[in-house]
Amino acid sequence: MYVRYHDEEWGTPVHDERTHFEFLLLETQQAGLSWRTILGKREAYRRAFADFDPERVALYSEKDIERLLLDAGLIRNRRKLEAAVTNARVFLAIEERHGSFDSWIWGFTGGRPITNRWHSISEIPARTELSDLISGEMHEAGFAFVGSVTIYAHLQAIGIVNDHLVSCFRHDEIARL
Repeated sequence: MYVRYHDEEWGTPVHDERTHFEFLLLETQQAGLSWRTILGKREAYRRAFADFDPERVALYSEKDIERLLLDAGLIRNRRKLEAAVTNARVFLAIEERHGSFDSWIWGFTGGRPITNRWHSISEIPARTELSDLISGEMHEAGFAFVGSVTIYAHLQAIGIVNDHLVSCFRHDEIARL
C-alpha cells in the first residue's frame, strides 16, 4: 500500500478540489503519527468523511463528531476530528474567495512545481520558508492542524514540491508533468 502510494500518487501534481481536500484532511489527521498509519485508515476516512466531499463535511455537527469518535477505523482524537470539519468550512471559504483551493495553493509558486534534486533522504527538509508562509496564511484563514511541517508534507504530496530523490524513477517522471 505504501509503495503503491509512492509509485502512483505521492508528488503527482494535484488540480482536483476533492483530491486537495482529501490530502489536506489526511495530512492534518496524520500530525504526530506515521503516514503508513493514515494510509491504512484511508478507506475508513473516505467513508466517515463523505468521500472527502468538503461541502458535506462542512455541515457536520457535534452529533457527527460523536459518531466519528466511536469509529475504530479513525484516529479518535476529538481535536483532529473537529479540525477536519473546521478545515472543510475554511476550504470552502478559500474556494469562494479565490475561485478554487487549487488556484490559491498553487498561486504560492506561480502555478509551477518546485523540483528539488536531493540525493539522500537526509537532505530533504521537514519544513521550508514556503511551508512557513503557507502555514501562516492557512492559520490566518482559520485552518487547524496546519503547522509548517504538516504543510510541507502536504506540498510534497500534492506535487507542489517534487522531493523524490534524483535516483527515484518518479523524480524525472513528475518533473516532466
